[in-house]
Amino acid sequence: MATIKVKQVRSRIGCPKVQRRTLDTLGLRKMNQVVELEDNESVRGLIRQVHHLVTIVE
Repeated sequence: MATIKVKQVRSRIGCPKVQRRTLDTLGLRKMNQVVELEDNESVRGLIRQVHHLVTIVE
């Protein structure tokens, strides 16, 4: 299955608790951390919720 790499580019400090939990669900705990996830609709939805904190790495 296809995968995507997601990188956290902004801090979680000051974010609502829901967005912090979403970052935890994605596996992102630190700034500039990159995780590789399956490319499916549920992961895309999580990324969409925190799109201002993360970026997709090519």
